[in-house]
Amino acid sequence: MTEPLRPIDRLLAIMRRLRDPVGGCPWDLAQDFRSIAPYTIEEAYEVVDAIDRADLDALREELGDLLLQVVFHAQMAAERGAFDFDDVASAIADKMERRHPHVFGDTRVTDAAEQTRRWDEMKRAERAARGTGEDPSALGGIARGLPEWQRAVRLQRAAATAGFDWPGPEPVLDKIAEELEELRVEFAREPRDLERLEDEIGDVLFVAVNLTRHAGVDFGAALRRANAKFERRFRAMERYAAADGVDLGSLPLDAQDRYWERAKRELG
Repeated sequence: MTEPLRPIDRLLAIMRRLRDPVGGCPWDLAQDFRSIAPYTIEEAYEVVDAIDRADLDALREELGDLLLQVVFHAQMAAERGAFDFDDVASAIADKMERRHPHVFGDTRVTDAAEQTRRWDEMKRAERAARGTGEDPSALGGIARGLPEWQRAVRLQRAAATAGFDWPGPEPVLDKIAEELEELRVEFAREPRDLERLEDEIGDVLFVAVNLTRHAGVDFGAALRRANAKFERRFRAMERYAAADGVDLGSLPLDAQDRYWERAKRELG
């Protein structure tokens, strides 16, 4: 009797079948690394959304969708003779053992902060060992394909490992006030210079990211919380207006604002 395939082997076999030039799926065959990349990013965000909702059933499904993206990329690479799924798994296993000598070797670390610092040091050493083509900067190796707020966090964290960082949140708050004043001046300038406005708004956002880092708060989680709060309150405004027999969009701003204040009182 034939033993059933392990789930991962079954998934790999399914992807090979989907990409089979004879009898495969036309859509899957038409894809390449670039066309699949947006789906990879989207699935990662779906995983985060399931975590935020504390929905473990959804998390199981979304992790499967994300795993499919890895399998898809690995299959396309295998077709080119570059690497396959086993190579991907072996590479990350090797990296985890190499970067955790305090677990798989004799090195000792005192806490998570020290481990983070050593991790960054090992990343820089590995880049240097790969040859002169690697960026030797403390900021080297930070992917440009990340959402910009995530890249800002990575840049700031990398600079902090080199000692370039504020000592705490207070000077960051002062810096935000300074950047906001510069932005206010730019808005008052006539005619407005959109490039300068973009620059000043970028400064405000960059410092705001730094503030969340010093607060120990995830910028993305904070923004998702703000988005959810806004959505919850705005939907309540629409319900209130409908109950009063009016269309929210037809009301002047002061009338809409009264519904907003009601939503704040009732929903928090």
